[in-house]
Amino acid sequence: MSASLRQAIIHEIPVWRIKLYIVTNNKKDVYNQMKVNGKVEMCGMNKGTWIRVKGAVKEDTRREAREAMMEANKNALQSMYTVDDNLMTVFVFESGIATIYSFTEEPKVINL
Repeated sequence: MSASLRQAIIHEIPVWRIKLYIVTNNKKDVYNQMKVNGKVEMCGMNKGTWIRVKGAVKEDTRREAREAMMEANKNALQSMYTVDDNLMTVFVFESGIATIYSFTEEPKVINL
């Protein structure tokens, strides 16, 4: 992942060890779906730009991964999870593509 991508999305999507991570609850259907089929797609929008990420994810069960995600997203996560609550889990993108779109610029494609 390029430094410019990290700067562009670090406050929106957790990046740790130069990998893209997502957080979910292991009691949700999406958790079970990702465990069975690790091919995912997601998108988000912010002030006239949007990102579409697709790729292969794998669960990262290390405590230090959960700690890093909690630290990077404290405001969003601390009211729902603790690092050792046996609910919070993280997945890491092992491969994939992120595309950043806007109405004013050409899309930027980043290989994960």
